[in-house]
Amino acid sequence: MQKDPLLEKKEALDALNNAKFGWFHIKACLVSGIGFFTDAYDLFIIQLAVIMIGMVYYHDEVRDGDTIIKKADKLYPVSETLLKQSALIGTLIGQLLFGYLADLLGRKKMYGTELLIIVFTTITSAFASNTASPNGLTVVGMLIIWRFFLGIGIGGDYPLSAIITSEFANTKNRGAMIAAVFAMQGFGILTGSIVSLIVLFSFNNQLNNGDPLNYLQVDHIWRIIVAFGAVPGLVAIYFRMTIPETPRFTMDIKGDVEKGARNIQQVLQKDDTVYADSSQEERTSKEQKPSFRELKQYLSKWRNGKVLLGTAMAWFALDVGFYGINLNQSTILKQIGFGGGSNLSQYEILKQAIYGNLITSALGTVPGYWLTVLFVDKWGRKKIQIMGFVALTILFFVMGLCKDILGQFLFITLYTLANLFNNFGPNATTFIIPGEVFPTRYRSTCHGISAAAGKLGAIISQVWFLGLGADNFRAIMLTFAIFMMIGLAFTFLIPETKGRSLEEISQEHEKSNQVIPH
Repeated sequence: MQKDPLLEKKEALDALNNAKFGWFHIKACLVSGIGFFTDAYDLFIIQLAVIMIGMVYYHDEVRDGDTIIKKADKLYPVSETLLKQSALIGTLIGQLLFGYLADLLGRKKMYGTELLIIVFTTITSAFASNTASPNGLTVVGMLIIWRFFLGIGIGGDYPLSAIITSEFANTKNRGAMIAAVFAMQGFGILTGSIVSLIVLFSFNNQLNNGDPLNYLQVDHIWRIIVAFGAVPGLVAIYFRMTIPETPRFTMDIKGDVEKGARNIQQVLQKDDTVYADSSQEERTSKEQKPSFRELKQYLSKWRNGKVLLGTAMAWFALDVGFYGINLNQSTILKQIGFGGGSNLSQYEILKQAIYGNLITSALGTVPGYWLTVLFVDKWGRKKIQIMGFVALTILFFVMGLCKDILGQFLFITLYTLANLFNNFGPNATTFIIPGEVFPTRYRSTCHGISAAAGKLGAIISQVWFLGLGADNFRAIMLTFAIFMMIGLAFTFLIPETKGRSLEEISQEHEKSNQVIPH
């Protein structure tokens, strides 16, 4: 006698939810995490690269007529902002596009595609140059184009990595697993500083030999550190292409409960057998692909719509501050005399900029991520998010109001604490929660919308930073503090997901007997 599909589905998902943490869970975290390592490296290395690009291509740009009156050694503010913005705009588009496609076509079909885009555009970015035509694109123009497409790949990684990890995880360790994937972002940022420092040291003799053309060596440095971002991505491509489809997508959207149940047995028992789908005719009759009309109906109910509003607005508010400080870290640290000085050589300027990034990422960024991994399944996502927003509000207010009396050491301490509570707080939880609170049918789409809202905040923060200028440091910090308060307010629209299965959170068991509208 054939087993009831609903009972078979429940038993299979219960086995997945209650499974012991094992090798497959570790593998899923590693495969997803390597991608996030690459994303963070490529996204944040630009803050160091723009300093070097300015030294190479803008080293004599300040003129009085035909006379050079001083060396600029930096990009024009608009060019620097566009270079940082291009990847963020691409990321926003990628989050929306891949988020929707992963719900429509499947997680597996899209996974790996975004990493191929990242690897290709990272390599092309490293080879960007001025075009031969006098009126053609400059190296900055080429980089803006390539980093826009790089951003599309990075954007795709957000919903895909979160959803795949979430849908394969057991209930007990799900938060820690998603957090561990996102925590690789911290290692990516830290590795960017380490690689930059190693490459800079390797050019020590060339940069300190007194040659007036030694700025040309800096051209090699930024290209090497940018190109390195392709290496971890190349390693991960094969594993991403071969990861199985998530059982929840197979059951809930493809309608193949039997194959989804077998896939669960496969991953839990380390069975390498590849199970075939149902016949094309049978599969087509069972498939119930999500539609925008269906999503609209779902979100039109306040109990559902408020959750998306909460996840999107909290991420939006957080990224105004997070990207505001992380993409302008060198500029911010110069405001307190760290990494600045008109008498410093190019080598010393670069070294101090890298040291500043290294200190804040090693002491604040990386520990913050892993504290979230440690406590997220014990304390809960919502508590950590609230704690982080409260701490960030206080820290930004203090740094903004008391900058002139803090002194360099105390300011760097507070700045490092801000990085700590960004990541042991809303930067991690805004990534985790959207991967849990929505039904399988719209989970990736809603995660993509939430993440895209965050990138919109990041884009606005860069425009705001350009408009105010680094000299208006107090206004910038106070603005960040206000946005942290906004993020805190919207957090209260989000439910706690700790210790609950994905089906319990999204109330999918209640809907299992309902006919999905077409």
